[in-house]
Amino acid sequence: MSRPVIVTAAVVEREGRFLVTRRQDGVHLEGYWEFPGGKCEPGESHEDCLRREMREELDVDARVGDELLAVTHAYPERTVELHFFRCELAGTPAPQQGQEMRWVARAELGALPFPPADETLIRMLNVEC
Repeated sequence: MSRPVIVTAAVVEREGRFLVTRRQDGVHLEGYWEFPGGKCEPGESHEDCLRREMREELDVDARVGDELLAVTHAYPERTVELHFFRCELAGTPAPQQGQEMRWVARAELGALPFPPADETLIRMLNVEC
């Protein structure tokens, strides 16, 4: 079995809404909504990965806070080790790769299709007050 792909994701909340982006056509899990982030490079810390991904994908600087959750999920194509961090953004995110972006209310998160690896986080966010 190959090593899991290490992925980080930013959980950004502003005024009761969460920042989510939609995976583009032609990529693994295309069409699913996700918390923005991406794959770690070899030797890159989770925090550095997330800051880099936020600059590349949304042209915004991120202050990485506490890790909320880490999950490992085996998809048929690959296994991912996903680390979710609370983040604050300096500025306004602007999609750089043609991806769709939304600010979604907590109660609406469950109505969007998210990858199976995100299910625990979605449940966790829906029980927070």
